[in-house]
Amino acid sequence: MTIHIVQPGQTLYSIASLYGVDPELLRLANGIPADNALAVGQTVVIEAIETFHVVQPEQTLSSIARQYGLSLRQLYRNNYWLNGMPTIHPGQILVITYNQNKLGRTYTNGYAYPFIRPRELSASLPYMTCVTPFTYGITAQGGLLPLNDGEILGEASRLGSAPLMHLSTLTEDDTFSSQRAVTLLSSPERQNALLRQVQATIKAKGYRGIDVDFEYIPGAQKANYAAFIQRLRQAVTPLPVLVALAPKTSDSQPGLLYEGHDYRLLGAAADFVLVMTYEWGYTYGPPMAVAPLPDVRQVLDYAVTVIPREKIWLGIPNYGYDWPLPFRQGATRARSISNQYAVELAVEHRVEILFDERAQSPWFRYTESGVVHEVWFEDARSMSAKLSLIQEYGLYGAGYWNLMRPYPQGWTVLNALYDVSDTWVG
Repeated sequence: MTIHIVQPGQTLYSIASLYGVDPELLRLANGIPADNALAVGQTVVIEAIETFHVVQPEQTLSSIARQYGLSLRQLYRNNYWLNGMPTIHPGQILVITYNQNKLGRTYTNGYAYPFIRPRELSASLPYMTCVTPFTYGITAQGGLLPLNDGEILGEASRLGSAPLMHLSTLTEDDTFSSQRAVTLLSSPERQNALLRQVQATIKAKGYRGIDVDFEYIPGAQKANYAAFIQRLRQAVTPLPVLVALAPKTSDSQPGLLYEGHDYRLLGAAADFVLVMTYEWGYTYGPPMAVAPLPDVRQVLDYAVTVIPREKIWLGIPNYGYDWPLPFRQGATRARSISNQYAVELAVEHRVEILFDERAQSPWFRYTESGVVHEVWFEDARSMSAKLSLIQEYGLYGAGYWNLMRPYPQGWTVLNALYDVSDTWVG
């Protein structure tokens, strides 16, 4: 994989010619719009095709995959533009293999709300070992809030992603409730009732593990939370339990977000953990990278001292933010945008995309209706830097928050760096 940075005067065709690759496949793999518009500073991922196949009459994707000894999921991953759909036509060119030196094998998990657009779901699932519909919350009485997860589960079954049940303290108002967490963790009887509902849901829906995300837990409840995770693990065995962790850098890090998450206790109680290494740049904060690489490293440097590396999933943000300037604490609100749309904004306003070497993150400013905006997002460089940490630290895999926004180039980078496992332990 080569990451090319668009220079002034370059076009899609001049870049394709420079590397000797097909411009249309280059466009599709990078999510470049049909008008081929580029921004100066934009990343374009270049991959050399090693083997390709021209579709013949009566052939199907499954028969082509068998012909070359590929899994159907890998054939989809090598051809993002299929969008996870089986329709092909005679004369169509499919990439069988790229000339790649991958970092190794990894596992992936992606989160999706029930209202995800079908196209985004089917396009991203071939890249996901697991998929996690978001979320089964908890009622004030300690029961499960319902989740309309049928469509996600159906596509997961068709495309071979293992579904994980997501359990959180999210309320009917879509906010995390400290009180509901405390009420549950303080009551063995409520826990028993909840665990029975979890077991029934897993059995009825065919889930192959459970992902737990209790946020804003008071520090006084950290032992109770770990004990609950142990009880949950016993209740769903042999299925694995994954627990989400706030991005801590020490045992004693203060703050309601951190104090209830004891890395050592939760790492021992669960089969896996997800370190939520994102949201340094966030809706109500000042403009900055969502996941600055030095900050991500600090969290990992601490996590691997108290949790086995092979249990850790690295949190990967699949989004950016657009801040109106000047920033005013308590007043300014950034809007969440897709990485794809961030590039479109740069193209529309004819501004150059810059790159912060320390944060390893792209950013730019533009002006609209007299208001200056600052945008931070992810591109091939920042994604490559984060994903490479999995191999460097010996981690289990990557957890993407989330799959709701289109980002073809992100999946191209993932496929170039790793062989994504098609099988899950659950």
